[in-house]
Amino acid sequence: MVKEDSFNDLLEQKEFDVEHALSLYASSYCTLPAEFIYDEELLAQYEHVIKDCHIYLIGYLPNVIIENIIEQDNELEITFKVANEIKVIKLPIPAEHKLVQLDGHSYLERSDGEKFSISHETLLQFISDSMFFEVKYIGQAYGKDGSRNALDRLKKHETLQKISLKGVPEHHKLSLLLLSVESNNRLVTMLNPRANKQDDGSRIKAGLEKLFDTSEPERISLFEASLIRYFYPDFNKEFKNSFPSTNLKLLQDCYEKDFSAVFSEICIDELPFLLYSESAPATQYHLAKYNLHDDKARKAFFFSSS
Repeated sequence: MVKEDSFNDLLEQKEFDVEHALSLYASSYCTLPAEFIYDEELLAQYEHVIKDCHIYLIGYLPNVIIENIIEQDNELEITFKVANEIKVIKLPIPAEHKLVQLDGHSYLERSDGEKFSISHETLLQFISDSMFFEVKYIGQAYGKDGSRNALDRLKKHETLQKISLKGVPEHHKLSLLLLSVESNNRLVTMLNPRANKQDDGSRIKAGLEKLFDTSEPERISLFEASLIRYFYPDFNKEFKNSFPSTNLKLLQDCYEKDFSAVFSEICIDELPFLLYSESAPATQYHLAKYNLHDDKARKAFFFSSS
């Protein structure tokens, strides 16, 4: 009963009966070593994904070398060297398949002679909990009507060159993570029957208008700014200490439409590594969440009873 009373007290301290948060999230990705941005032939294979990636993260990723693949007791025993540390995984071999190694290449061959390659990218999924991508810089590229993607920007990127020249830690490589921000925004709404002020439905309408009227450049900018604040990368300057703020031009429409908070999420199950920085712990999923108002009466999201 004490906890319920405490929670009710918190609700009564809130100003409005309706509060909205704008939820943004990455829906797809592409990751590659930084030097691959100049390999047009290789990039062409991933063009269908890259063309919609307007957010990019630059960072350090451990070198991964497949040392050995052997067949043992109907399993593939694969030995990796990850940042100079040995990792071993075992995977079951499908029925009627066998491991074939020829001219330095390994593949599985079915009893009818059909061959199946052993993808390096697929194997990395099995050691993702040993792979840590340290975020050093976050940026965006959009251009006119989405005409520029992240790679267009990175090919002439001064900070990328600066990070490269500064030196990459031993047994690591300079890598990129390109993200596509979902075009279908989500609206998170809190209804508070105990709030100080009720309204005639206009605030719900304003929130819905904002949800559907938020432009793609606006989404990209909000996503970039909140991730910079969250990861606090070494090589970023803007937004690290200024987001959120009523002085930021990109947030003006959010304030005008009366949003209380912004969520930006990276929750992609297939990501083959854990993202981290000095400010954000290494984990599979990241949620950057920020109240847009300092007033306690407007902090409908993320509040605690302490």
